[in-house]
Amino acid sequence: MIDKNDSADLEKEISPDEHERLKKKSLNYSIVEGSFASVSNGAGEQYLVPYALALNANNAQVGFLSSFVGFIGASSQILGSKLMFKYSRKKLIVTFVFLQAAMWLVVLSLGLLYLKGALNSFYAVTLLILFYTIYSVFGSLAGPPWFSLLGDLAPEKGRGKYFSKRNRINGSVAMIAALIASFFLDYMKELGLVIIGFVILFAISCLGRFLSGFIFTKHYYPKLEMKKEHYFSFRQFIKKAPGNNYGKFVIFVGMMNIFVHFSGPFFTVYMLEELHYSYLWFTLVNLAGSLFTILSIPFWGEIGDRYGNRTLLVIGSLIVPIIPIFWLFSGNPIYLILTAQLASGIGWAAFNLGASNFIYDSVTPQRRGLCVSYYNMINGISIFIGAMAGGLVAQYVHLSFMNVFLFIFLISGIGRAIVSLTMLRKIKEVRTIEKSENLFGEINLFMTKPLQHFFRGAYAIVPEVRKKEVKNK
Repeated sequence: MIDKNDSADLEKEISPDEHERLKKKSLNYSIVEGSFASVSNGAGEQYLVPYALALNANNAQVGFLSSFVGFIGASSQILGSKLMFKYSRKKLIVTFVFLQAAMWLVVLSLGLLYLKGALNSFYAVTLLILFYTIYSVFGSLAGPPWFSLLGDLAPEKGRGKYFSKRNRINGSVAMIAALIASFFLDYMKELGLVIIGFVILFAISCLGRFLSGFIFTKHYYPKLEMKKEHYFSFRQFIKKAPGNNYGKFVIFVGMMNIFVHFSGPFFTVYMLEELHYSYLWFTLVNLAGSLFTILSIPFWGEIGDRYGNRTLLVIGSLIVPIIPIFWLFSGNPIYLILTAQLASGIGWAAFNLGASNFIYDSVTPQRRGLCVSYYNMINGISIFIGAMAGGLVAQYVHLSFMNVFLFIFLISGIGRAIVSLTMLRKIKEVRTIEKSENLFGEINLFMTKPLQHFFRGAYAIVPEVRKKEVKNK
């Protein structure tokens, strides 16, 4: 079966030069689209757990919010990949992105109904979990065709460079949106109108996602031939996964996500409920990780293109386990920014870029949508297990020797380390890459350059130092 009319451009044959021009144009469109989506993320998705807490959600409900979204949302990607055999990528992406945008209107309506007394806390939070899950399903249905499309548009030898650029720009937009949102929420909280503040932010998120969907209508969608022999079932994938390289990679990331999401939802709860951060400090701590990601991801893009994406997975896996451990020693926001969030930004930038590009390298274009849906299905199951377990521990386990959230963070860090040490060695690089003798030298240079620039800058702005040095000479 041939992918049906993805764009008007495909009704006629186009030259190779025109094909490349349209691809480059769409890659630029993708950055713009991602920026609008990042406004939706920064002003909306970043604040869903605080929104749930403002509706008086308990720890178990916070765990359910993450677990159901992770499992059901990811599960729907399998349907999204199957729909690619019947409908065009353009139709799938545009339709489900617009539906996802519309769900923000439903989510914000819960706050209004709660304020009017039409919903009590239990029903408001329960419906939030339900509607956010539906929101996630719509996004997940668009996921496989979007992933397939970007794989066709991005140049094979420059994927790391392109995606690092896209992630850097989109991450900056999300960071600015989240920071502005934090000031706004603190102001609304002082007025006693914090729920109204969330309602306004989610309306902005709705607009951002609608604009994102509009940009998708402008994309170029290269022809994609989909045949029955390209399909294999999830059951077949699971059966063969332990014996092939891609399957081992998926299992590794899935196991890692169990321990990541065992603690993931509760950093927010810990900051807001235990440490009593303002929305501004909560956002600053979170955005610090995003900032360090933005600063480091260009370097990781170059490393991935030169030394392979497995190298990025190894580097990320060395850093990711220590992130929750930093939280055990202090709740001071400055300390967390300079330790946990610094490690988070650098480590997750390497890990996530390596993981996404590893998929592109490992599977054929016709099977990208299917393989990424199975990858996300495994991760959805992992997120469900991890977040549910973490939520139950947070709600029902009472410890005399340490705070229960710190206990969750400790278990998360130990689990991540065990998974990295036991499973990553089984995964092989799939590309021809440069020898890595100079890799650690480059990483050392990357880490020390900012310090060099800092001291050079300090030297430049303190003329008295230079004068004394000249005088002494």
